[in-house]
Amino acid sequence: MTVKTLFDKIWDAHVVKKVEGGPNVLYIDRHLIHEVTSPVAFLGLKNRGLKVLRPEKTTATPDHNVPTINQHLSVKDELSRHQLEMLKTNCTENGIVHHDLGTEGHGVVHIIGPEMGLTQPGMTIVCGDSHTSTHGAFGAIAFGIGTSEVEMVFASQCIMQPKPKKMKITVNGTLAKGVTAKDIALYIISKISTSGGTGHFIEYTGSAITGLSMEGRMTLCNLSIECGARGGMIAPDEITFEYVKGREFAPKGADWDKAVAKWKELKTDDDAVFDTELIYDAADIEPMITFGTNPGMGIGISKNIPTTEGMEGSDKSSFEKSLQYMGFGAGDKIEGKPVDYVFLGSCTNGRIEDFREFTEFVKGKKKAPNITAWLVPGSKQVENQIRAEGLISILEDAGFQLRQPGCSACLAMNDDKIPAGKYSVSTSNRNFEGRQGPGARTLLASPITAAAAAISGVISDPRK
Repeated sequence: MTVKTLFDKIWDAHVVKKVEGGPNVLYIDRHLIHEVTSPVAFLGLKNRGLKVLRPEKTTATPDHNVPTINQHLSVKDELSRHQLEMLKTNCTENGIVHHDLGTEGHGVVHIIGPEMGLTQPGMTIVCGDSHTSTHGAFGAIAFGIGTSEVEMVFASQCIMQPKPKKMKITVNGTLAKGVTAKDIALYIISKISTSGGTGHFIEYTGSAITGLSMEGRMTLCNLSIECGARGGMIAPDEITFEYVKGREFAPKGADWDKAVAKWKELKTDDDAVFDTELIYDAADIEPMITFGTNPGMGIGISKNIPTTEGMEGSDKSSFEKSLQYMGFGAGDKIEGKPVDYVFLGSCTNGRIEDFREFTEFVKGKKKAPNITAWLVPGSKQVENQIRAEGLISILEDAGFQLRQPGCSACLAMNDDKIPAGKYSVSTSNRNFEGRQGPGARTLLASPITAAAAAISGVISDPRK
């Protein structure tokens, strides 16, 4: 019997055809779409006189361009409004389920998939969005695709892809108090850089990983793309099954038992070989925060910003340029730096567990007067849970207000933009120049570290 990794087992089971000396034709189980990368794909389909081949395998929701206040009103921005209208029209014409603004199923595409049980172990999942890697937390192969590939999946329910190399990242031990899945991810990226995973699909293993909740695993897999990897995945276990069980599109009755029996086989064989293997100790990870303009420029919150010692050429100049943009000096202490905005949300940290952690931290405290805080649930379901669990009153007592679901300040494609020169401690996934608005300065962190900044008004170690 051939020894295989988890990735091999799922990939090989979905190969429809191998192109000699070229890519594989891969069958896709679930296609998720939103308003930004689908209109041109739908147009291409229409121009070729085609319909979506398997509309029941596709699910749509608007998220990138949507406002996060007054969603009952017409969207003010003309381009955004047009994209939302086109998504609705295209879905109606092709028989695709569309979770519109204000409906119970609405939310960020990578949050509603798992919530509804659309995301399941052993699947291949694609979306015209790089953070599709989130769904790998379930033991699925999930990756982002471009607009032309979206059209390909519409037309054939397949995609042409070269098979990536395989990387295994093991994190052993127990996470310290105040350290979360977000910190694991930022720690790994700081170690291997934003290109360390290029060409690979990562499988995360080790006691620190299996100890994470499903929501924590989704956060970790979400950020796989930020080290250059094609995606990330974690073998399904009892925590996975418990999360999926009973959800709307999860198998029921005898089908559930059959599915779980099959899912239990989804694990890497003992002697399987990876192209790259890395091992880390959970004890070495503290709350992380970024100081520069890519997710690899991260440090433990008690540390100082690195100096340029040992750097040469383009590495040194790009490092200096990044610090200049951020208004920081090499060797500066990161703690105590001023903050203007705090953003809790996005497909990285917009789930109910993230809001519970943030709320627990701010309970009985008050938001610092200099802080503008945007708390944006990742879905209508998360918003409803925040209210049902009484988190809303704790947040409001502490001086916070809840917004409505959407991608919000993650990417400045909507009204939620951080003003130029302002500092934002953000639970999102990218801190590139202008990512949260032209001239915005972004520091990526966990919900707990974001909460500490919101209360103190400066970058603060949540453990203190």
